[in-house]
Amino acid sequence: MNYTLHQLQVYLKVAQTQSVTKASKELHLSQPAVSIQLKNFQEQFEIPLTEVIGRKIYITEFGKEIAEIAENIIREVETINSRTLAFQGQLSGRLKISIVSTGKYVMPYFLSSFVQQNQGVNLSLDVTNKSKVIENLENNEVDIALVSVLPEKLNTESIELMENKLFLIGSKGQDLKKEHNSKDIFSKIPLIYREQGSGTRQVMEDFMKKNNLPVLKKMELTSNEAVKQAVIAGLGYSVMPIIGIKNELKNGDLEIIPVGGFPIKSNWQIIWMKGKKFSPVALAYLNHIKKEKKKIINLNFGWYDRY
Repeated sequence: MNYTLHQLQVYLKVAQTQSVTKASKELHLSQPAVSIQLKNFQEQFEIPLTEVIGRKIYITEFGKEIAEIAENIIREVETINSRTLAFQGQLSGRLKISIVSTGKYVMPYFLSSFVQQNQGVNLSLDVTNKSKVIENLENNEVDIALVSVLPEKLNTESIELMENKLFLIGSKGQDLKKEHNSKDIFSKIPLIYREQGSGTRQVMEDFMKKNNLPVLKKMELTSNEAVKQAVIAGLGYSVMPIIGIKNELKNGDLEIIPVGGFPIKSNWQIIWMKGKKFSPVALAYLNHIKKEKKKIINLNFGWYDRY
């Protein structure tokens, strides 16, 4: 047998996700590349590792045993790399973070300098909706998470990063740009929502409920980018974080609709389960954020206060 570490990594990801498509996305490889590596790995075994029923991949019992062994091998290799770097005086290890989808406009700026300064750190960043972020925390699958709405039923600790501001947004050319609209506007315009489990959706629904506002719901979409494009196309209006629409406002594709009670404000926060035992890498990162967050905000988000 002559399988490689890369083949083990690809096979393990396929086994974990039971999908070539999902594995390719998480590994940042093309689907054909994953399929080729999976085929080459399988050819070294006379017993099937996977089977395809319909269009879905299932892992055989033998395949599950190989996946478990592969995971142990990969973990040991990471340990070797970490120990080597540690002896060289470098911080090393894996930092696992789960962030809400809108957080992709925020979190990279709070990671960049840390990762550049610590080349031995491997970053695992899961971008998903709030429900999955909370699930990742509860299952202890990540070190920390980024949210804009704190979970109500979890005992967490946090570091506040920066303010999150949400506005009512419409496409260019709409006729609602009065100096100040009444909240009754929400009973007259079609609203585009995020999916259930989204933090942005929760903020929208809490605002409507608090103000006892009727809503003309137009549609529900599963990402901020999809909502943004739908609003630009004139399919409706939405409540969106300003952090994700900077360029569209600058280009004139989107406009802020002035409404009483807006912007809705919350705070971006890094959170973790109370009592969490941090790895040296995670602890170093939190200390980095506490020390550098004001500098990072001033450098990258100076435009933010204009809104």
